[in-house]
Amino acid sequence: MNRTALMVAAFMLLLGVGGGYLFATRTATDTKSAEEMSSSERVPLFYRNPMNPAVTSPVPAQDNMGMDYIPVYADDGASDGAMGTVRIDPVTVQNIGVRTTPAVQETLSHPIRALGRVDYDEQRLASLHPKTEGWIEKLYISRTGDAVKKGTILLSTYSPQLVSSQQEYLLALKNRDTLRNSPHKDIREGAEKLAAITRQRLLLMDVPEHQIHELEKTGEIKQSLHIHSPFDGIVLTVGAREGQFVTPRTELYRLADLSRAWVYVDVYEYELPWVQIGDQATMEVKSLPGREFKGTVTYIYPYFESKTRTVKVRLEFDNQDLALKPETFANVTLHSGRSVDAIVIPEEAVIRSGTRQRVFVVRGGGNFEPREVTLGVSSNGRVQVLKGITPGDEVVISGQFLIDSESSLREAAVKMSAPGTRATSGDTTEHEMSAGPVPAPAPAPPVSPMAGGHVHD
Repeated sequence: MNRTALMVAAFMLLLGVGGGYLFATRTATDTKSAEEMSSSERVPLFYRNPMNPAVTSPVPAQDNMGMDYIPVYADDGASDGAMGTVRIDPVTVQNIGVRTTPAVQETLSHPIRALGRVDYDEQRLASLHPKTEGWIEKLYISRTGDAVKKGTILLSTYSPQLVSSQQEYLLALKNRDTLRNSPHKDIREGAEKLAAITRQRLLLMDVPEHQIHELEKTGEIKQSLHIHSPFDGIVLTVGAREGQFVTPRTELYRLADLSRAWVYVDVYEYELPWVQIGDQATMEVKSLPGREFKGTVTYIYPYFESKTRTVKVRLEFDNQDLALKPETFANVTLHSGRSVDAIVIPEEAVIRSGTRQRVFVVRGGGNFEPREVTLGVSSNGRVQVLKGITPGDEVVISGQFLIDSESSLREAAVKMSAPGTRATSGDTTEHEMSAGPVPAPAPAPPVSPMAGGHVHD
């Protein structure tokens, strides 16, 4: 009996092992079939070169070494975020050198550094001309570059017209004194008016007041007229010599007051929003190392220079000691009085493509979401964001172009695979432009014999 029980037990054990094997094999086969069916239902978005991921093809292809392109599906690396969002595993993030930084709320200011050119103050230039025809009798200042004080006699001229005008004035004074006691009021007023007119004529000829007073006192006519400097300054040009006949068209002297200097700088278009009239500026010149000059922005010209695409800005600097020489080049720093409280990110985070600017925002779980942004002013590598992100958003500042390439490919592929989307014969997709060699058409399958027939050679 024990022998029979052992045989029955052995038979049952063999039966159990065999049944389990058959069940496991059938289950594996069913699972594989289900996976193959699921895989067959997935439609690749595109195919990627295994050796160069930047090269893609819309159809199956092989590279130059005969390696098959790898299919990329819609759910590979996909996420539940906005269109174009890319999911990247941490290892890949580390390998491509992705770095991020948060957007912050801060006060943005922008000092502008530019090359300046020292020039004359146009309001402190003088061109001296005689008011009457005559001859130069004597030059008291005959060299360019000489310094003169206000009231300094520059030259003397002889003018017949000046002599006759003095004679007329003396006659008018004598006539006024004679008719002063006339019983007729209109005669007295006429005499007074004539004397005033002839005196005014002398003033218009640049006869100084002291010469007129001397003429009134002594009655002695002066044969020459002195030309005086109107301010403290420097002689820029001397236009006449002794004995020369001159007319009102003749420029006798050109003078400049250098106690204040103008400095011109060119400001680029993107820096112009930071510049305002009244802003302070500092300046250094190579000829005076270690010395700093302080000035003010006084005028912003209302047009752009066509060749340089810059706007000229004028500054004024005190120059009482004449240290600043016209036509000197200088290093100027404009200290903008404007500051902006803004959401700020590094400029390198912005991807500029045509009319759009966008950044990639870290969404967690390896997701990177593209965001279109509206930008404002920029300063020292940082840019104001008017719209698109909020303080604390983590933006990508390194590796974003690789992420953008992947995002663009996925976005384009999703759009092409959307229901109702058709490509016209003239359309060329990004995948088509970067596709590798297109494989040759597959050979036609062999013709099967017709039912009940034969195949003949």
